Formats: sequence, structure tokens, C-alpha cells
Amino acid sequence: MPNSFVVCKLFLLLVLFIFHYKDRKSKLNRLLTMDTDLLEQQDIDLSPDLQDHMQPQEEAAQKVKQYYRFWILPKLWISINFDRLTLLALFDRNREILENVLAVILAILVAFLGSVLLIEGFFKDIWVFQFCLVIASCQYSLLKSVQPDSSSPRHGHNRIIAYSRPVYFCLCCGLIWLLDYGSRNISTTRFRLYGMAFTNPLLLLSARDLVIVFTLCFPIVFFIGLLPQVNTFVMYLCEQLDIHVFGGNATTSLLAALYSFICSIVAVALLYGLCYGALKDSWDGQHIPVLFSIFCGLLVAISYHLSRQSSDPSVLFERLQSDLIVCIVIGVLYFAIHVSTVFTVLQPILSYVLYALVGTVGFVTHYVLPQLRKQLPWHCFSHPLLKTKEYYQFEVRNAAHVMWFEKLHIWLLFVEKNVIYPLIVLNELSSSAKNIASPKKLDTELGALMITIAGLKLLRSSFSSPTCQYVTVIFTVLFFTFDYKSFTETMLLDLFFMSILFSKLWELFYKLRFVYTYIAPWQITWGSAFHAFAQPFAVPHSAMLFVQAAVSAFFSTPLNPFLGSAIFITSYARPVKFWERDYNTKRVDHSNTRLASQLDRNPGSDDNNLNSIFYEHLTRSLQHSLCGDLLLGRWGNYSTGDCFILASDYLNALVHLIEIGNGLVTFQLRGLEFRGTYCQQREVEAITEGVEEDEGFCCCEPGHLPHMLSFNAAFGQRWLAWEVLVTKYVLEGYSITDNSAASMLQVFDLRKILTTYYVKGIIYYVTTSPKLEEWLANETMQEGLRLCTDRNYVDVDPTFNPNIDEDYDHRLAGISRESFCMIYLNWIEYCCSRREKVNSPLVTLCYGLCVLGRRALGTASHHMSSNLESFLYGLHALFKGDFRISSIRDEWIFADMELLRKVVVPGIRMSLKLHQDHFTSPDEYDDPSVLYEAITTHEENLVIAHEGDPAWRSAVLSNSPSLLALRHVMDDGTNEYKIIMLNKRYLSFRVIKVNKECVRGLWAGQQQELVFLRNRNPERGSIQNAKQALRNMINSSCDQPIGYPIYVSPLTTSYSDSHEQLKEILGGAISLGNIRSFIVSTWHRLRKGCGAGCNSGGNIEDSDAGGGASCTSNNATINESQSSMSQGGGSATTGQGPGAVQHPPVAAHPTTLPAAHPPTHPSTLGKIKIKHSNNFIQVQSYRQNWPSSSLDQALSNSPDSVSFTFRHQSQLSLCAVKPCQTFPSPCLGS
Repeated sequence: MPNSFVVCKLFLLLVLFIFHYKDRKSKLNRLLTMDTDLLEQQDIDLSPDLQDHMQPQEEAAQKVKQYYRFWILPKLWISINFDRLTLLALFDRNREILENVLAVILAILVAFLGSVLLIEGFFKDIWVFQFCLVIASCQYSLLKSVQPDSSSPRHGHNRIIAYSRPVYFCLCCGLIWLLDYGSRNISTTRFRLYGMAFTNPLLLLSARDLVIVFTLCFPIVFFIGLLPQVNTFVMYLCEQLDIHVFGGNATTSLLAALYSFICSIVAVALLYGLCYGALKDSWDGQHIPVLFSIFCGLLVAISYHLSRQSSDPSVLFERLQSDLIVCIVIGVLYFAIHVSTVFTVLQPILSYVLYALVGTVGFVTHYVLPQLRKQLPWHCFSHPLLKTKEYYQFEVRNAAHVMWFEKLHIWLLFVEKNVIYPLIVLNELSSSAKNIASPKKLDTELGALMITIAGLKLLRSSFSSPTCQYVTVIFTVLFFTFDYKSFTETMLLDLFFMSILFSKLWELFYKLRFVYTYIAPWQITWGSAFHAFAQPFAVPHSAMLFVQAAVSAFFSTPLNPFLGSAIFITSYARPVKFWERDYNTKRVDHSNTRLASQLDRNPGSDDNNLNSIFYEHLTRSLQHSLCGDLLLGRWGNYSTGDCFILASDYLNALVHLIEIGNGLVTFQLRGLEFRGTYCQQREVEAITEGVEEDEGFCCCEPGHLPHMLSFNAAFGQRWLAWEVLVTKYVLEGYSITDNSAASMLQVFDLRKILTTYYVKGIIYYVTTSPKLEEWLANETMQEGLRLCTDRNYVDVDPTFNPNIDEDYDHRLAGISRESFCMIYLNWIEYCCSRREKVNSPLVTLCYGLCVLGRRALGTASHHMSSNLESFLYGLHALFKGDFRISSIRDEWIFADMELLRKVVVPGIRMSLKLHQDHFTSPDEYDDPSVLYEAITTHEENLVIAHEGDPAWRSAVLSNSPSLLALRHVMDDGTNEYKIIMLNKRYLSFRVIKVNKECVRGLWAGQQQELVFLRNRNPERGSIQNAKQALRNMINSSCDQPIGYPIYVSPLTTSYSDSHEQLKEILGGAISLGNIRSFIVSTWHRLRKGCGAGCNSGGNIEDSDAGGGASCTSNNATINESQSSMSQGGGSATTGQGPGAVQHPPVAAHPTTLPAAHPPTHPSTLGKIKIKHSNNFIQVQSYRQNWPSSSLDQALSNSPDSVSFTFRHQSQLSLCAVKPCQTFPSPCLGS
């Protein structure tokens, strides 16, 4: 059979070779080389002259022979007369040698396994021919694969698809052979579970026949797309086994799935030995071996650690550090509890108490409290019954306040998953272990394995996701205690198998709810004529639809509406992550585009690319707070794969929860367009409009009871695939204000004001620059500015305009030095007065720079400054740093280009902000001191940069308080300029939970329609608005080019340790570093308390961090003007004005947050303790980054006052202390 593959390939090539030589112009060859361009050319009618002219060219083209050598033997080859495109149309091109090797191996395996099944006689009559066709299709797919395949996740050529058919064929053939071998060699039914013998030969034969039928149906299976590509299948299989068998979490990639699966197997292998040894020991009614207690303690500890472990192996060492002490404490504690025989002496009362506790606590935590906190509790009330402090606030100004019911929720959750569930599992292990391992059940070997797997799965799932565990436990206890007691296989195995069954039942419930909501006749929207036809056609097939839903729930596959209609079909299996792509989002900015494209075409200038930074910042904010907010119950109940929509005034993002662990959440955010389509706007209105005012009852409007929904509103809310959970979810973000630059610069007077501020900005930056003396002493600059030193000098460049230049000299038709000094000399003198030393050539330098800056503005405006569009074009060019030095009189600037970067560019950018301030207070900046302080304040607190500059992105992600940019938008025929102003504040979002099966189904439908069916219609019916399912918003969030989100975040992990409010309730992470810090701080508090009591009878509060208060009560003042340096996230933002725009602050939210540690900064002086005594001030530092010598120098250099900067976690404060006469050095701390 392996030779048959080579022979078939050779025979096919020989036939094509002979056929091609027999008739060069045959239809076959023309079809193989034909493309759309050739078809269009053939339809063109040519005149006789053109035809005669083209005939010699065609003849010359026919004489060119192109062929490839096909080697039959080392010295024997034949020529294959095909060009490259024709050959690619016949066969796939293998780019690597590994692909060739893999193809040959798979071809041999297909031939070998197929021949084995044929020899064994599994197929008779016509089925032999069918099986041979399947073999041929699997082998031919290695030569020429189906492109696009129905299970291909992306457009274009997919190299992995070629190996799908042979791999699945080999798996099925191997499974057929194994099942047949087992049915012939197993004669007894040794093991039974729930009355079913899994080793029954008849059962194995039935399974074998089912796999045979499935293999024969391969052509239909691959045409419909029921099997994924190979790498997706491996990831899906490992993930499903890890979740349902070992209690693991969803994974983020193929390597992560393999890593998690291997970790689970290693954990089971380590625990299996202990369990097996304990089961071999002697047991009696009141005695459990100590080895089994050790096994139980280790089982809880290892399960806790695995539940807190991310699928990303790069953070394994950090998690080990944070979990080391906790795991040891947990292991010892539960070992002590188990060895105390409490699980044997207190039976059966202990079991009833634990079941009652888990039912009560679970019902209150996961049902009552979430319902009371919903926007529409039980879809009956019109407002939440438990309201947050921000519920009635129109604009949120602070972080969300922690309410009493949030504290209650987190403590109940903590007790439930860390106390109640481990006790239940240990209780069932103690009572069920010996029975499971008995010869009547599973025997010792298999029983020890089942005990280990069941215990690990139940504990890990309860630690990671305890939301629905109480339902499983209560139902299992009631079902096997009162209904079918004779079918129980011990409560431990009952809980293990029922947990798997319940996960599938929940999935079936969500699928059916999505289907019934989507096809409800009173609210279905027909997006096309096909939808109108499919609606009545689907009604007789409701039973088949239910069967499909059950099958898709069993295999965890999406159930997608075909072309968006009411006909549902099952798609192929996918992991929870869904999209088969490694996300590495790249934003188009000046760091990754050519300079020519930046200056001419301005890439990435559309609104979508520029607005994507706000979704990136939102992702960082969620990374910092999402896990903690989920644990506080602010997003209601959640589980793996859940989807939420965050909606605000302009931001609409879909958040997909992928991996949910104990103290961590991995999510992905998909940002939608700010200005969406008509359909998107209708669905946004549906999720933001209130239903409290609805008074309908069927066809009349009798009203409703107070604080209740009307009948129509309550009925409508129950027929939606989404629900509003929260209307005031507080998150840190930016408020965006955009003003039209054209309206602000419409008249000449407004442009003259901008030019005036432009000149004053240049003067400010040149006088405040530390390189001023160096520039004034530069001989090249002096030579270039020599003409400007003449008092009668005038620059008569035609680009200057009397309408926009305030110092324009009408007599001399230009800008003279005299007219310049008349307008700006007072401003130059005031700026000079703020410097310690000023040289006389400064006025000449300022004059030359201001003339150069305005000439550059006129050049960029194409010398048409009087035209508004040209002026805005030139202003935007200078704003992004595109300065064209076109005059020989300005070439002196090349002596030091820092003048452009540090003086002229910040000047044009600052002028835009000053021009905006002019509208609020027109005459305020006439005072030089006020203008100077305003520029200084803006330079410290405001980042002004072009949005394509990487500094803009860095400033946004580092939580700068305010930002300003000039945006040029060229999109959909629009050509406008906007002034974008960002202010950092707390934003209010609506949190909408969407049925996750609705999202997966619509995503699968879009992928099939666009990739496989190739429907490129932008107005196709499947993306029309459907308010009951949010069809347009969900389909828009698909990966590009299937959907059109403006931002798709990488898979981001949020840790509970980074949530400050959660740490205040439960305390921080128990790690070696935190314990060391606690011990050191406690020791210093004791030392300082003793010192305070011995020196002046003070108390410990006076000498602690609060000691600064006692210091300030004695002639100490707080510098309020500098308190603005303290910004959110604990990052100082000084120096972030236009002059320092190239140096953005450090990001306050790193990419990964494995643990929360107080941030540090090189400029931080450390946490200090200040004690005021009779004749000296005692200062002690607790940080290594402020040595005593620095403190001593600071004290000695400040005779009147000393300012200490200290940081406590994320708080930055300034304490001004008036020193006394002496500072004894022994009083200084280490």
C-alpha cells in the first residue's frame, strides 16, 4: 500500500504530461491556468488591427517552454510542462522538509491501517468501495487539500487542514482495531458502574460499529465541518479532559493545554502512591490509617495550588512563592482535622450538617445576593433591592465604595470554598474510600486511581469556580438518598459523575434558551428573504433541533444559526478560547511605519485606529481590578466562558472570561467602533434604555405596582439572551472631549490668537531650557542670526500674513525686529526674570526662532494661511513634528536640532491648549505672570502629543491625568480636524451579561458563512440587528476580517492580589516577602514606640506614619500646590508637559500582575517617620533607596525649611517641616 501511493502519484503526473503534450490548447489546461483577470480579458472585443498586432506576441509566448523535472530514478527524469500557477492549482506546495516527511508518514499510516481493516474483513460488498474512497480522499488531501475547508478558522491557504483527514482516519482505524480486540479478548464483566458494565463485549462491539459508520461518513463529516483541524482538536481534547476529569481550568493556547494536562497527570501520579499504600493498610470502623490522612492533607494542598495556577507556565515560580506557606498550612491543618477521627465519630450527623451548610451558604451567596443586586431582581422589580453608594450619583468621582453586602459576599465565598467544600470532600473520602477499593467495586488498583481523580476534581473545581457546586451537591444527596438509593456508587463517585453531568446540563440549558429566544415568533427579525423562508421551514424539525442541542452540549460544540436564520446546525468542537489565533495586537504609530508614509499619507489616521488606545487602557484597568470585582460580586455570578458587555457613553466592549482560577481570571476584551453602524446603534439603545416606565399589560396600559415592572416589561425581559446586571460599575478611564478645530479657528482673530500663543510658547521654552547659554554661545547660530541683530532688520517672507501675525509691520510688509519687540519684549523680559542669569543676545535668538516657526507654519500651509483648510493642514503637520526648513535664512537651526524638538514643537503644541483656555477666560493671559504659571502648570500636568507618537500611547497607559492632541480624520469621505482632550477620572459602565452559547453560536455562524461559504455581502442578513440576541454587536466582535472590532486585546490575566479593596477585607497575599515586611515593620514600630515613651512620654501613634501629623501641628504646612503630583496608580506625572513628552511616566498597570507590591520609583525618598522633640526633629527612613547621607545633606542644605517626600503604598504626600537649631546625627535612623 505505501507503494500504491507513489505509483498513483506517478501515474497521475504521467497522464497529465501525455495529455498536455497531446493538446496544448486543451480545455483542461485552459481551465487549470484560468483566473478572473483572463476571463475578463476574453470578453473584450478587439478590432482586427489590434488582433493582428497581438498575434505575434501570442506566438512568441507559446514558444516559451516551462517545465519541471520529475525524478523517477536517480538518473531518470521526465519534464512536467506546467508553469508555477498551474502546478500550484494541482498540488499544494510544501514549504518545509518536515511537511514532506509528515505527509509521507501519514500516507504510509493511512495505507497500512486501511489494509489492516480490509484484511480483517470489517467491510463487505459496497462498503469496501466506500472505504477505499475514504482512503483515497485522505491520501489525496496530502497532495491537494480543500481550500477553504469547512472547519478552517481563517481566510486564505491553511496548511494544517491538509493533515486533518489522514490524522482522523488513523485515529478512527486504531480505535476500531482496539475495540474489536477488546471485544474478542474480554469475556467477563469485572467492573460495573451504576449497573452498567463498561467491559461488556457487546458494548465494545456496538462502539466499534459506531466508529466504523462514522469513518465511512467521512466525506459528509468533513463537508459539513464537524471535526476541527488537528491542533484545535488536541487543545480541545486536553482542555475538556482537564476540566471534567481533573477539575482544571480553560487554557489559552495549545502549549498551555498540554502543560495543564501534564501537570494534572503528574499530580495524580504523586497522590496515587499515597492512596494505594493507605488502601493496602488495615481499616476498621473507627480507625483510618495515618497514611490516608497524609494523603488527604496533601490532596487539599495540591488541589489548592493547582487551582491558583495559571495555564501560563512563565508565572509558575511566582505562584509557587506566593502559595508555598499557604499550601503547607492547609496541608497540615487538614491532616490534623482528618487524623482526629472527626469524620468517623460524628457520623452521620456531620454529613447532614455539612450538606445543610453548603445548601444554605451556596443558596445565599450564589442566588439570593446576586438577585438582590441585579438591576431588575427576578425580572419583577424595577430597581436593585441592594443598591451601591454610586447608584444615584449622576457622575462618579471616586472609586466604588465597598458595601456591607459585598463584604458579606466575599466572606461567605471564602468560607464556602476554603472550609465547607474541603470538609465535604474529606468526609466523603473517609466514608467511601474503602468501599470503592473493595473487590466488589473497583479493586485496590483502580479504586485508588478513582479516589485520587475524584478527590482532585471535586476540590479543584470548588476552589476555582464554586458558583454552581451547591446545586450539584444538594441534588446528588437528594437523588441518591431518597430517589435511587440502590444505584449509588458511594457519594464520592456520585458527586464526581454528577458534576460532569451537571456541567453538560447547564450547557444544554443555555443552548435551548438561546434557541428559543432567537426563534420566538413575536420578536424574530428577518434580515433577508432567506430568513423568511427558513422560519416556517424550521418548525417541523423542532425534534431534530432538540437532538442537535443535546449532542452539541455533550461535545461542547457551538449550535449556530445557518446564515443567521432559524435553522440551527452543529459546528465543530472548539476550546473555550474559541478563536484559533495567538493574539499579538500591533498598533500603527510612528514607531512601526516609514517616515515618508508618516509625512505624506499619515497611516492610521482613521478614528478606529486612534480610538483603539482607549480600549487598551480599559484592558489595563480591568487587569488591575476585574478579578477582585468578580469576587466582590459586582458582576454577578460568573463561570468559564461567560461573556459580558461593558457599555458607556462611547465605549462598548465585549469581555470574554476564558480561564477562571482561584484568585485569577484570564479574559479578552473586544472593543467595538465608537460610531457604529445603524444596527449597532439600535442594539446599544436596547441595552441602555430603561424599562421601568413601561405600563403595558397585553394590549392595555393599566400601570404597575410601585417598585415593580409591568407585565409586558417582565415578560419581555424573560425572552432576551442578555440581562443588565449593573448600571453603575465604576472603572478608571478617560473622559473624551473632541471639538472641531475648524470652528475654533474659523475667523482670522482666532487664528491670530493661536499664532500669538505660538510665539509666546517658543519664547517660554527657549528661556526655560537648560541649554540656553550653550545656544547663545554657539558660533554657527551667531553667524546665522547675524543679520537679525540689526535693529532695522525686517523679514519680508510672503508667508507672513497681517491677518494672523500680530507683530506684522504694515509699513515694511513683513515682520521686523522692532515690531516683534513692541509686542513680545515684555514677555521676554518676564521670562528672563524667572532665570538666574540672562545674556543679551537672547532677544535675537527669540526673534529668529519665532520667525522660523511661523515660516514653517506658512510652508506647511502651502503659503495659504488665509485659507482655513490650508492653515489646519499646516498646523497639524507642525503638531506632529513635520517641519520643513525651506528658507536659507533658517538653516542656522541645523546647528542644534534640539531647538526644534525642545522649543518649537512644544511651542506649537502648547499654543493649542492656551488657545482653548482663551475661550473660558479671554483676558486672563494678558498678565505675563498668569500666562507663565499656566504654561508651567500645563507642562507638569498635561501631556500634549500627536496620537501617532509612541509617547501618546505610553502616557495613556501610564494614567497621565490629562492629555491633548490634534487629530486629522480622513474616513468615509470626511476630512476634518479635531482637538481631542482626555481627562482621567472614574467612568460609569453598564454591565450586561450575554448568554455564552448565544455568543459562541453567532461567532461560529459568521465564521462558516464568511470563510467557507464566502458570503462577502456587507449587508448580509446575519449581521442585521436582533435586539433579543444582540446579533450585530456580537458578530461585530469577531476576529478580523470576519468581524470588525477596532481593538482585540491579548489574553490578559487579572489577579486578586492587585485589588486594593479586596486586600483590605481579606488581607494581602501570605508570602515570604510580605511576612518579612510585616516582621520588620512591627519591629520598627516597637523600637519607635519605646523611644517615644522614653524620650518625651509620647505614644506610638506620634512616632508612626501618623507622626507627620504631630510634626505638622507644630508650624508644619502641607504644600497644596504640589499635591497634584499624586495621581492614580501611584505614579508621579511631573515633567509630562510638551517639553517632556518624549519621557512618559512609568506604566502603573504592568502587563502581568502576579502579586500586588507597593510601587517604587527612583525619585522616591522612602517611607519616613518624623518625631518632634524639644530641640530637634528626629527622622527615620525605612527604605533602602534613601540613604542617611542624602537625608543629612538635605537637612544641612535647607536652613529655613526641609521638605520630605514619602510614599506609603500608592499614596504620595509632601510634608514641609520647619527645622530646629540642631540636628544631632545620632538621631537619624538607618
